[in-house]
Amino acid sequence: MRIIPFEFVIPRRPVSLQTKKKQNLQAWKNFVRVEAQKLWKDRSVIKQGDLQLTLVYLCDDFPADTDNIIKPIQDALVGLVFEDDSLVSDVESHRRFMSDPIEIKSLPSLLQRAVITGQECVYVKVSESQPLEKYL
Repeated sequence: MRIIPFEFVIPRRPVSLQTKKKQNLQAWKNFVRVEAQKLWKDRSVIKQGDLQLTLVYLCDDFPADTDNIIKPIQDALVGLVFEDDSLVSDVESHRRFMSDPIEIKSLPSLLQRAVITGQECVYVKVSESQPLEKYL
C-alpha cells in the first residue's frame, strides 16, 4: 500500500470519549468527519494495510486527556478514510499548550499554520505505519 499521508486540522476543542453529554460526542464525531471530507473529497476508502494515526492537540487551559480524544476522532474517519479502525495499528497522540513556546520551523506546514492561529485545535495525520524499530 502506498498512500500519500492525509492530514487535516479540526479547528475546535475536542470532545472527550468520557463526556457525560453523549449528544456532544456524536456532534463532535460528525464535525470531525465533515472537516476530513473537505480534504479527502473523492479519494477511495483505504481497505488494507497498516495505518498510523497521529494527533497533535493544541490546547488552552484545562485540556481533555489525550487518550480520551483518540477514539472519537478515529471513529469519525471509519468509512471515509479507512474501511475499519482495525487498520490503525499505530497511534501517536501529543498535547501542547498554546501558551508554551512551540518551534514551528520543522513542523508540517498545516501544523505550522495551526500553531500560528493560536486557537485550540487538533492536527490529524493518517499515514502508513513504519517498521517497529522506527518508533523505538
